[in-house]
Amino acid sequence: MTPGTAVILAAGLGTRIGGRPKGLLKVAGREILYRTIVLLQKNGIKRFVIVTNERYAPLYQEFIERHGFNAELVVNPEPERDNGHSLHMARNRVSGRFVLVMSDHVYSEAFIERAVKGDGLIADRKPGWIDVEEATKVKIRDGRVERIGKGLREWDAIDTGFFVLDEGIFEVTARLEEERDGDYPLSEVVERAGLRVTFVDGLGWTDVDTPEELKRARRMLVFTAVKGTGDGFISRHINRKISTRVSYFLVEKATPNEMTALTFALGILSAFLTLVSLPLAGILYQLSSILDGVDGELARAQLRTSRFGGYIDSLLDRYVDGAFLALLAYSTLREPLWYLVALLALLGSVMVSYSTERFKAAFCRDAYREVPALRRLPGKRDERVFITMLFLLWPSNVSVKALFLLMAVLTNPRVILTAYLISRKVLQPKTI
Repeated sequence: MTPGTAVILAAGLGTRIGGRPKGLLKVAGREILYRTIVLLQKNGIKRFVIVTNERYAPLYQEFIERHGFNAELVVNPEPERDNGHSLHMARNRVSGRFVLVMSDHVYSEAFIERAVKGDGLIADRKPGWIDVEEATKVKIRDGRVERIGKGLREWDAIDTGFFVLDEGIFEVTARLEEERDGDYPLSEVVERAGLRVTFVDGLGWTDVDTPEELKRARRMLVFTAVKGTGDGFISRHINRKISTRVSYFLVEKATPNEMTALTFALGILSAFLTLVSLPLAGILYQLSSILDGVDGELARAQLRTSRFGGYIDSLLDRYVDGAFLALLAYSTLREPLWYLVALLALLGSVMVSYSTERFKAAFCRDAYREVPALRRLPGKRDERVFITMLFLLWPSNVSVKALFLLMAVLTNPRVILTAYLISRKVLQPKTI
């Protein structure tokens, strides 16, 4: 059962990052705490308890009111004590199962989606975005925590700072309150409780204690924000390697809408350049294709995704492709037969995307997820744009005609195959 409440520990003074509340530091244009709360809300968490100190309580209260979160503050008057005491202070504010997270940890959407379904300590055996030497390590026996600490020489996984607990944990903190006079780390609570361990391996998460780690968190959010399914060969091996680096540079400076407008403008400009210089037009067309991934990467990294944004982006791509092929045909072709070939190429290019987008509209599911065979079919937009650039780098009457013929042959059979594969998926009898 998914927990309904999350406790967020934010009582630290942030001395290593300039004496600022780490939960309110912005990464990719959003406060760390905003990210955590929004992603937890998407996964069924409805209520939040934030344990903070007296100095930062007004700042967190203003943050809660500004965003309208269903959250309450618990003030720890002794933030110099270890964070186990901060957890104990939330004992009367939660019941049943609850999530426990740290305010200075940044998690990807995929991580939280998996983590909330776990139990006990959420651990990672394949961490990719942290300094393992500085991380809290976990030794596990029979599926439970045996030992935990930064200095362990032999360990099985890394503590991600994410826990799914129940009220029983406060029996452990109550005993430690008496034994340690209220000063004990969360790691001692975890070890004393012998928590179960759930593995969430290799997904995006990191903690933020220094300015350098803040940059690492930004990089993690951008590089884990790629679309994944639906990318063609060129996107996976060329475009994304460039677009993610552009996104990393722009994620604090630009919005997804601004990048959508810029990409559209570059695409339309490349279409009109077919009237002037075909090599330059092809290069700019490919550049617009590379940058076409940036708006989506920014939207996912900044938590600004929307159905309308995806809808508009898809429409603008069709306008760019249609304008480019139409003006290319106008500027280079003379024989009526080749106008027909160009028309087939244009229609096929538009229909490749329409065939999958229409599936999403009709069935509310991603065609590339539902029918994995579609991922292996050639002719996605990134591949068509790249091929177009190659043919236009050394333009001639023959190369342009060959391009239109290739596009017609590449796209229209793909549309037919897409319809066939989808029909098999949709019309096949369901087994009981």
